[in-house]
Amino acid sequence: MSAEHAGAPISVVIPVWNDAACLARLLADLRAAAAFELVVVDGGSDDGSFAVAEERADVALRAPRGRAAQMRAGAAKATHAWLWFLHADTRVAPLVASEFARNLPQTPGWGWCDVRLEGTAWPLRVIEKGMNWRSALTGVTTGDQGIFAHRNLLQAVGGIPNQRLMEDVELCRRLRRLAPPRRFRSAITTSSRRWEHHGIVRTVTLMWALRLRYLLGADPNALAKRYYP
Repeated sequence: MSAEHAGAPISVVIPVWNDAACLARLLADLRAAAAFELVVVDGGSDDGSFAVAEERADVALRAPRGRAAQMRAGAAKATHAWLWFLHADTRVAPLVASEFARNLPQTPGWGWCDVRLEGTAWPLRVIEKGMNWRSALTGVTTGDQGIFAHRNLLQAVGGIPNQRLMEDVELCRRLRRLAPPRRFRSAITTSSRRWEHHGIVRTVTLMWALRLRYLLGADPNALAKRYYP
């Protein structure tokens, strides 16, 4: 599909693997909002995700499966100065997306969005608040919080870290050495299916344990084997 919004200042990079329905909804959200360049990177889906990307995105390409590898491929193909990395199972209300596009700083920088989990269970409200507070306190966030960065800054830290897990944590650690992050407070919505499928307590415990092990120097490739059994 040819780019409908060639003058768009922001390229949205979306790695996807077997998430066709979610991807279609996210692309519709973004199309309704602002003049984004939509770049979808498929990691070998067999559910029609790539067909959705070809039909609805400005750029559809394939890359080896792995979020970091897909993000790197998308960033290389994107044409605009600002890059916004979103997971395929994210929802962005059109008003939120339009506000995001209007409020990016004029100078190179980076940051993330506050997040809301889509489920209705009350523990999810606690988790999402904890995620937002943690990111504000530490300057480190996760990929489902919509990390955005100016291309110049991203290039200065070597791009997306080429590792199988914790690429988001490592990217933030590198970026914050160069510039303080910007927090976009209008929340995007991310899927709560991992918490609901594996159990809230179990999932939170696993994620914190993996983050702690990584910060203590564990090999991210070894941690990926635990995260993706």
